[in-house]
Amino acid sequence: MGETMTKELVVVGGGVAGCTAAMYAKRYNMDLILLEKAAPGGQTATASEIENYPGFPDGISGFELAERVHQQAANVGVDFVAGTAESVVRDGDDWLLKTSGGEIRTKALIVAAGASPRRLEVPGERDLYGKGVSYCATCDGMFYRARTVAVAGGGNTAVDEAIYLSQICEKVYLVHRRDELRAEAHLQTRAFQQESIEFVWDSVITEIIGSDEVTAIKVHNKKTEADSEMPVDGVFVAIGHEPATEWVADVVELKDSFIETNQEMESSAPGIFAAGDIRDTPLRQITTAVGDASIAAHSAWQYLQRIAVG
Repeated sequence: MGETMTKELVVVGGGVAGCTAAMYAKRYNMDLILLEKAAPGGQTATASEIENYPGFPDGISGFELAERVHQQAANVGVDFVAGTAESVVRDGDDWLLKTSGGEIRTKALIVAAGASPRRLEVPGERDLYGKGVSYCATCDGMFYRARTVAVAGGGNTAVDEAIYLSQICEKVYLVHRRDELRAEAHLQTRAFQQESIEFVWDSVITEIIGSDEVTAIKVHNKKTEADSEMPVDGVFVAIGHEPATEWVADVVELKDSFIETNQEMESSAPGIFAAGDIRDTPLRQITTAVGDASIAAHSAWQYLQRIAVG
């Protein structure tokens, strides 16, 4: 980038949320750039098939949907700059954003840098991603109708996904490293009422087995030290997400590392907004990311209008 660039708005993140926010900001005639990593698309681009996004009754690959949204943003004149956000500090009435490519001075920021699902980091997990390994039951659960799956985790997300899958699958193993769940009481009650959910206590998945698709998991019992192999058709990993908030953590209020916002997508810092998976939200889906992004762009525009008149 060279010299410090000056913009009204910087959108951080080249996924569906970031591109949508930038498109809407363009509609408000805002002077902006979008900062993205080398590979655009975010988590959406990694999904093998998306069946629950409105307007695509036959489904669409995550990569194609991400590419279409990215191209649509480019078509309306969004300027993309490759780079990674490293820090942001207040400088008078502006924000000074330090990136891997230089500094950008801006009045407002929309943070849409996303969050990555935590991985088990066991053999077979990465090789079988999209071939039976998933990090989103709402996205991929329907592929396992009347089949057997395992869910790794014991918190709200894991238990909620196990309940959801129990309505679809013949059998759901909930594999949890402790002897009791961490999920909220009402979720636990619902889970224990589902006959198709079997709880595998004090255990961790140590390997996911399969060549072209998942066929089984290896499980280690932490109390008995026993190892076993369980035939399954799919594995849903629900042990949390890692939001990309390190660079902004000293500036905005976070909840479990996610950016806290109000319904206008405003963070605790004036002029900084958040959208998509990086935000503290009850549901992380493409549809919710798009909604967040359009609101964030509108709120950023209103913010600029307010500070312009003092």
